[in-house]
Amino acid sequence: MPSNCAAVPTTGRSTGNGDAALSRRGGICSRGSVRFFLTATWWVATMAFGCMLPVGRTLGVEWYVDNVKGDDTRDGRSAEVHAGSGPFRTIARALRAAEAGDRIILANTGQPYRESITLQGGRHSGTARSPFALVGNGAVLEGRRPVPPDAWEHVGGHVFRFRPRYMAHQVLFLDDDVAARVEASREREELPTLEPLQWCLWRGHIYFCTEEGKLPSHYRLSCGGHTVGITLYEVRHVVIMELTVRGYQLDGINAHDGARDVIFANVNAEGNGRSGFSFGGASRVFLWQCSGKNNGEAQMRAEGYARVTTKECHFESGPGEETRREDHAVIEPRP
Repeated sequence: MPSNCAAVPTTGRSTGNGDAALSRRGGICSRGSVRFFLTATWWVATMAFGCMLPVGRTLGVEWYVDNVKGDDTRDGRSAEVHAGSGPFRTIARALRAAEAGDRIILANTGQPYRESITLQGGRHSGTARSPFALVGNGAVLEGRRPVPPDAWEHVGGHVFRFRPRYMAHQVLFLDDDVAARVEASREREELPTLEPLQWCLWRGHIYFCTEEGKLPSHYRLSCGGHTVGITLYEVRHVVIMELTVRGYQLDGINAHDGARDVIFANVNAEGNGRSGFSFGGASRVFLWQCSGKNNGEAQMRAEGYARVTTKECHFESGPGEETRREDHAVIEPRP
């Protein structure tokens, strides 16, 4: 640990042991006059080197979530279960308990967190020196739900269809991967030709082509059941890190207005119906070592007056674009 790092907080708010989440990472950028980049640099350096804040500062309370051994009736103040204390089971419960400047730390249990969560207002905000944080530790936030076998109706040949609850955007998973998609605009006069194991979304239905001698019930098929994985609205100084968000009907992450000084570090968004990341309004966000793939229209999109800065990010084209910019939005890659 560097010699100038001290660990003497003076408040009663616990700092816990969640600093390992970015222990193998360095700083985001070496210079920058914008306060946002200073915030990002400060946060990552603090996490990477295990430095505590100066005396008199507070990191806030740490809330622990474990979707295997957790229980929402516990206090959420410990990662382990002991003497009536222990982790919550859901992120939503932790968000109800959290206050400004707190951190929510997820256990990576190997089982996805099947939730749709919202960070909103001052309660889920922080400061430049004490951001509100969601630390995923490599966990997965999952939005898909199984397609009931009896929901399918036969169209012809080996093609079947069903009408999902949400129809404007969708994604179909075969086992744990996004199935091969064929684009079909609503204006098409006829259903496009589908090869075995291909699908399309056309006029409010998902169409799927089976293999010879098989029915949809022979496959493990699922689609977007929740609309958005993480919604951010009117928050400031938030850090979300080490998390995969997949299988949502619309967007993996949506900051549609007023999300300022928000940092996404090593967040992966994949297999969402419209986009992996969507930013709008007057949001100001920074993406560092994030990735997007297999999202319907774009891996990352920005609209309105949003300003998005990216560093060391990777967005794969197909089926959607790598990035999409609309209105007066700005997307600024940094080397």
